[in-house]
Amino acid sequence: MARVFDVIEYPDAMRNEMVRRIPEQGSGDFRIGSQLVVRESQAAVFVRDGQALDTFQAGRHTITTANVPLLTNLIGKVFDNRTPFTAEVFFVNMTEFLNLGWGTQQPVIVRDPEFGAAALQGFGSYSIQVSNPQMFVAKIVGATSSYSTRDIENMLRGVILEKLQDVLGELKLSVLDLAGMVEEIRGAVRAKCAEVFEQWGVMLKALVVNSLKPAPNQLEVLAEMGLVNAGRVQGYQAMQTAKATVEAAKQPGGVAGVGAGLGAGMAIAQQMTQGIMAGQQQPAQPPQPAQPAQPAAAPTGAIPDIMTTAQAAAYLQITEADVLAMIADGSLKAKKLGTTFRVTKAAIDEYMAA
Repeated sequence: MARVFDVIEYPDAMRNEMVRRIPEQGSGDFRIGSQLVVRESQAAVFVRDGQALDTFQAGRHTITTANVPLLTNLIGKVFDNRTPFTAEVFFVNMTEFLNLGWGTQQPVIVRDPEFGAAALQGFGSYSIQVSNPQMFVAKIVGATSSYSTRDIENMLRGVILEKLQDVLGELKLSVLDLAGMVEEIRGAVRAKCAEVFEQWGVMLKALVVNSLKPAPNQLEVLAEMGLVNAGRVQGYQAMQTAKATVEAAKQPGGVAGVGAGLGAGMAIAQQMTQGIMAGQQQPAQPPQPAQPAQPAAAPTGAIPDIMTTAQAAAYLQITEADVLAMIADGSLKAKKLGTTFRVTKAAIDEYMAA
């Protein structure tokens, strides 16, 4: 026999709990005249046979056919104004849920007008509040006895990341311009997410972008997807090897202690390059030998204090594409002038010494 409730309430602090169902399983017997107590931070939704009957805000309510009009048809004839009826009550937490986190588990791939493609990573926080308790219970909670923020976070994070990728694709920004456009990106993502959240009875109260930048392994990620050529990857790996050699030379024992590690790194780079080149060949054509990108010719005469990317490439003995990649991921400082860049000799020396 179902339990008869004369007083319906959920006095416990809800904290991260968004919804609590009374009773937790099955249906309860409620009477016309029963008292419903809804606390200041709650709303209560009556549900019978999967249909939401009405929503009550904070206060003490006496259940009647006047304040739950759908009961008249569902219960039938009321005997002595005390006829029991079966239903469930969902107490919904109406407070704002703060500091929920979002972040990219895998880099987000976007088109880049200057570099062709970019692999970005980002993270931040957001806050939500239930705006329509009846809709939230009907569309999200269902018959669950208890529903907390952890039950919905994965779904909300997925929407944020999807809309972030949409906005970045629409804005067509270079990764070099991201730092100055974070507020615009945040506002556009929030607007797009808010439309989706509202369909579930949830309001997106705030969205914060703490970081949005190229992934540290950007070239490797793009290479695996065939979005950069083998020469660029090979040049990048050679540059990293040269930098590691300079660093190792500063340590006791010179470069001898890292010889094995560098050899393994070069072998991996070679395998990556060969794999990419094989994937880029057309099936109907005979295999073509790999043509690694050639470094720029070494500069002659005095080295200028301010260089073009081509001059910087010649100074470093790498390709110009590698210099642009270093500028894009922020490892090499440069100044953008119109559509070109200028790099100081001091910035290059600082990079090599880092």
